[in-house]
Amino acid sequence: MSEELKLAVLIDADNISDKYVKIILDETAKSGVATYKRIYGDWTNPRLVSWKNVLLDNSISPIQQYSYTTGKNATDSAMIIDAMDILYSNTVDGFCIASSDSDFTRLAARLRESGMYVTGMGESKTPKPFISACNQFKYLDILYSNQQDEENAIRKEDTATETTVVKAAAKAVKIKRGTKAASAVKKSKEELKPQTDLKMIKRAIISLVEECSDDDEWMLSAELGNQLGKRFPDFDVRNYGHSKFSSFIKSLNILDCEQERNIVRFRLKSKK
Repeated sequence: MSEELKLAVLIDADNISDKYVKIILDETAKSGVATYKRIYGDWTNPRLVSWKNVLLDNSISPIQQYSYTTGKNATDSAMIIDAMDILYSNTVDGFCIASSDSDFTRLAARLRESGMYVTGMGESKTPKPFISACNQFKYLDILYSNQQDEENAIRKEDTATETTVVKAAAKAVKIKRGTKAASAVKKSKEELKPQTDLKMIKRAIISLVEECSDDDEWMLSAELGNQLGKRFPDFDVRNYGHSKFSSFIKSLNILDCEQERNIVRFRLKSKK
């Protein structure tokens, strides 16, 4: 059994909401163990008060950074300095930088130059340079939206045993009061899109399968997923409404699929 990666999780409280904390820690846990969990901000600012219970519940260390002057982000500087200190301590294998700020682009690139695996996490508004500087990038707002959809689906299942009268009443209220709100929610969800669109993904898949397939013209699913992740740091099938890589590939309808036990492989549909 290989050792888990030791990771430093550094969160920019100035532009990351406390509602994302569970996603940040859960995604980090998939890659390794969070040796450092630090969050940076001016904790005298009432705007950050919502973080208090979240920090206690998740054992995240708050780092105080006063804003010395208006218009200058001292928090970024504190995070960068700490990241370099941690790098030179040789106690971690990688970093998770949670921020939507492009100011961390050079930091991510510098950490990678030192052999660190860098995961970025931010909202879909994050500038492309920061995304590209990371080995991997997670869209927190898209993952949060998916999480909310799952929770809503569970709640609907839990209320499926309600009486017909109650259901009818709830439906009437929904029609009367909820039409405008539902429209707003739909519009909001449509705006949550990854910066790497499906056309780019499709072109890359066709190219990769043509170049990397074996003598039988098949390419292993794991290898295809690995290559896509290297080409697009923000590639994640959950961004496109899927929970499994194989179901995402099948939905594109450009590859044939063959499965034998736990081994899944693909080839171009034009190949016979």
